[in-house]
Amino acid sequence: MTFEQLLDLLSDLHPDIDFETAEGLIDRKVLTSFDVVSIAAELSETYGVELRAVDIVPANFNSARALFALIQKREDE
Repeated sequence: MTFEQLLDLLSDLHPDIDFETAEGLIDRKVLTSFDVVSIAAELSETYGVELRAVDIVPANFNSARALFALIQKREDE
């Protein structure tokens, strides 16, 4: 998965947000718990990236870059 593909996935959820620069996505309630579940499901179904329960924490979803770092970590395993 590329960073651009992640940006596309996130933009499908909220087209009005610039995810390339946005920070505090969970803290500012840009992403909801439903969004997080949707993202995790899409990552699994489309890209084969399996997130673990311990991965579902605000720090991993507060920015696209943090989420992408997590994705890369899981892809390398």
